[in-house]
Amino acid sequence: MSIKHTLWCERYRPQTVQDCVLPDRLKVPFHEYVTQKNIPSLMLAGGPGVGKTTIAKAMCNEIGCDYLMINGSDESGIDVFRTKIKQYASSMSLNGMRKVIIIDEADYLNPTSTQPALRNAMEEFASNCSFIFTCNYKNRIIEPLHSRCAVIDFTLRGPEKAKMASQFFKRIQSILDAEEVQYEPSVVAEFVQKHFPDFRRILNELQRYSKFGKIDESLLTQLNANIKIDTIIEYIKKKDYTSLRKWVGSNDVDPSVIFHEIFDSLTDIIIPSSIPNAVVLMADYQYKHAFVADPQINLMAFFLEMMNGVEFK
Repeated sequence: MSIKHTLWCERYRPQTVQDCVLPDRLKVPFHEYVTQKNIPSLMLAGGPGVGKTTIAKAMCNEIGCDYLMINGSDESGIDVFRTKIKQYASSMSLNGMRKVIIIDEADYLNPTSTQPALRNAMEEFASNCSFIFTCNYKNRIIEPLHSRCAVIDFTLRGPEKAKMASQFFKRIQSILDAEEVQYEPSVVAEFVQKHFPDFRRILNELQRYSKFGKIDESLLTQLNANIKIDTIIEYIKKKDYTSLRKWVGSNDVDPSVIFHEIFDSLTDIIIPSSIPNAVVLMADYQYKHAFVADPQINLMAFFLEMMNGVEFK
């Protein structure tokens, strides 16, 4: 009996390479692996929600090979390697095919224990098992693992962005129709543009808003009300820590969105000589955001650095 997933991003996850929303240049090698029924060890790198895990699962499903999923952010220690990965890689599959281990969020694996251990395991079990690593930050994975994989970057190039956004939009429309959700196409299009290329986030957010009935202009009102960038900048300029701390505590906003909002407004709010320093600060704290235990503290630290190191107009 098939399981009907609650989350749309799981319920409508593509099951074949052809169904994945990706540029043709990325699909070609994946199609080839499926045709040959031989998936090599791969490192799939790119931002969140762009389809890295989906394509890995789709290939395994099309070929019909056995695979094991490991979440690198939850299972990052050496014990996982010893008790799960090594045991699975060393055993033969029931159908006689090569097995695959998909390590999701592999950039969270311990770089001093688990990652070096995997280096040797990939060679020891090369005849029986392939490894697919997915990651947002490939520079956090040690070089010996890079050299043992075909590294595929999911970053979209130039005109690919518009084409993929259009395909995302059509796919989302079909999902909303299947779920019998009323919506205004222009609102959905603007929503896609705002969160593109994070397909998972787009689906999760639309599913959340669909509970209120219809996806219409009221959704855009809520989205635009989430961030009052002028208010944030005013607090920073006045060095008003108390008001800024209250704002951060009372607004459940993704810090990466704030970074982009400030980045888009730099020339309007900061004197030209301070822009380079502001960009470096944003890049630094956006990177840290992926690993910190408390994103609010990290965001406040960014604001404090802006207070002390940037000159505003």
